[in-house]
Amino acid sequence: MGTRKTQSPAQTVAQELRRGAIVLAILAQLRTEHYGYSLREKLAAGGLAVNEGTLYPLLRRLEAQGLLTSDWDLGAGRPRRYYRISRTGRRTLTDLETEWQSLVAVMERMLAPAGEERP
Repeated sequence: MGTRKTQSPAQTVAQELRRGAIVLAILAQLRTEHYGYSLREKLAAGGLAVNEGTLYPLLRRLEAQGLLTSDWDLGAGRPRRYYRISRTGRRTLTDLETEWQSLVAVMERMLAPAGEERP
């Protein structure tokens, strides 16, 4: 039998935090059209590596939710599916950006050592 690596509580919580951030990052990056691999590379270049087993199902889910649209390019080379943010996705991104900024501000205050104020 193989051994399963057990995650620490911190790793489990970090993974949960990362899941929500990935959705926000994908919506932000798809303001410019990308195919899956180019999006994955763009995210990685920004410091957010996402494996294919996470990215492609997430793209399909976001499209099913109406946040993305996609089209196949069957031109030169191999066929590629290009994704971009939809009108609903842009509104959602705006709402999520506001929520993210608010959450970051709250967490900076909460994480400041007792008696210290963070800007």
